[in-house]
Amino acid sequence: MLNFTAIDFETANSSGASACSVGLVKVHDGKVVDKVYWLIQPPPGHDTFLEWNTKIHGLRAADVVGADTWAQQLPKLVAFADGDPLVAHNAGFDLGVIKTASTVTGQTVPDFSYVCSLQVARRTYHLDSYRLPLAAAAAGFEGFSHHNALADAEACAAIIIHAAAVHDSKTLGGLARFLRVKIGVIGPEATKEHASNHGPMALQ
Repeated sequence: MLNFTAIDFETANSSGASACSVGLVKVHDGKVVDKVYWLIQPPPGHDTFLEWNTKIHGLRAADVVGADTWAQQLPKLVAFADGDPLVAHNAGFDLGVIKTASTVTGQTVPDFSYVCSLQVARRTYHLDSYRLPLAAAAAGFEGFSHHNALADAEACAAIIIHAAAVHDSKTLGGLARFLRVKIGVIGPEATKEHASNHGPMALQ
């Protein structure tokens, strides 16, 4: 079945540890079944909100006062994904946030496999640009609030669902293998399993 969790982070500044919001969208059997949005309080030393970032996503330091810290939020994120592979647009950025924020705050990096919807879009559509709004529009998902973490995660999910239908792929792993898109991993156990298999982790 086409099961995955789409994820998107916004950050306060250029530090990967400065996540200030996250959107998560759970897809089960090719349909959106749950979604959630959280504000996050970046850790000290990574908590300056730069004007450039605020101009992009609209969030300021005052907006995250009282929000969960990364250490408080991470278990909720892992529980929401519940073993799903993750999907993100330009996934290296979002999975980098998970790795960096976890390392900086002393948390164990969680085990995830992941696929990049940007790479999937490049091998599915013929566009002048594969930025999220244009790739999502090609998938029939238009008019969303770009750089709102939840809206971006919904757009990312729409790309994967549509691409799977276009290529008649029943699973995320099947879609990735058909398109020859890399299946990435983070976390100690996932990385160990990936290395021992000498290839991509099996995805649902």
